[in-house]
Amino acid sequence: MTSEALKSVLANARRITIKVGSALVVDSATGVADAAWMLGLARDIADLRAEGRSVLLVSSGAGALGRRYLGLKRAKLKLDEKQAAAAAGQPRLMSAWEAAFSQVGLKTAQVLLTREDTEKRRRWLNARATVDTLFDMGCVPIVNENDTVVTEEIRYGDNDRLAARAAQLIRSEVLILLSDIDGLYTDDPRRNPEAQHIPVVEKLDASIEAMAGGANEQAGVGTGGMATKIAAAKIAGSAGCATLIAFGQTIRPLSSIEKFTVIRPQSSATAAYKSWIAGTVVPAGKLMLDEGAVRALHNGKSLLPSGIVDVVGAFDKGDSVSIVAPSGAEVARGIVTYSAAAIRLIRGRTSKDIESLLGYTAGDEVIHRDDMVLV
Repeated sequence: MTSEALKSVLANARRITIKVGSALVVDSATGVADAAWMLGLARDIADLRAEGRSVLLVSSGAGALGRRYLGLKRAKLKLDEKQAAAAAGQPRLMSAWEAAFSQVGLKTAQVLLTREDTEKRRRWLNARATVDTLFDMGCVPIVNENDTVVTEEIRYGDNDRLAARAAQLIRSEVLILLSDIDGLYTDDPRRNPEAQHIPVVEKLDASIEAMAGGANEQAGVGTGGMATKIAAAKIAGSAGCATLIAFGQTIRPLSSIEKFTVIRPQSSATAAYKSWIAGTVVPAGKLMLDEGAVRALHNGKSLLPSGIVDVVGAFDKGDSVSIVAPSGAEVARGIVTYSAAAIRLIRGRTSKDIESLLGYTAGDEVIHRDDMVLV
């Protein structure tokens, strides 16, 4: 069971993203995966799944495991050596997680991301659709950066930011960053015994960022630190996701959480996403609907191809478009799951005709109701 303190934060969370660093996953003495710790977290995640929540795990550790396996002992590695270590370590990391989760009856799946996967809209949609399907199948997706192909110029830089982007991707309500410190302090508690723990941050401002970048700068492990955790909280918060920073170096890290810092978002995840869609300055095109489709949208339904009478403009899957009633009035905006060319082929037809007309299907909906806002 999750701790009583954590339950209050997770009360309304349907989707949770958890990030763990290399120092938690890899035994520093042996250089291999810490099987006991990983099993403890797997048990905690199984409890969350039993409560009906979907959980995405962002796990560091591939580079550290690969470094030991390949015998790379120098403290500072060249980029190609880092990529080689990641390539060798990633299957070992996934094997260790698979062994842990199989003991609690859960399936896992590997999801390797690059920054472009969460910043280019079409790839973002593809990645989100994959994770959504894994959730539907009862899997725990395990995310890491695709370090074997990225360069220093195009990488996330640390897994705190990757976790924040992943939380955005799946519309997570809570991001949990497990670390070697139990939250944000007014000063570094390892150097100043008078440092005060900050349990709640209602608003991220310059004073909080300065605190993280100064006194707390050395808090945390790996390539992160408290500054990167606050930066991650800012990213997650912009999508309506709360961030929780907690101590993770216990066998059942979620069950034992009592003291932590929670950084509250300024709105809900759904509201933030819908606001982003509504705020598109220039939609990439238009979909002209019949009256029946307009009524369906107002009743909370998704947009199906049968209700589309015309397509205006050239746009790609993942673009934001304007949805227009027969009167010419804009009634909604949304993110399309098909390109303009594809929608022209399927407009006016039933969803079951999509695959035969296009040769593939990306789903029954041209725009899912979760990706649409009435205006």
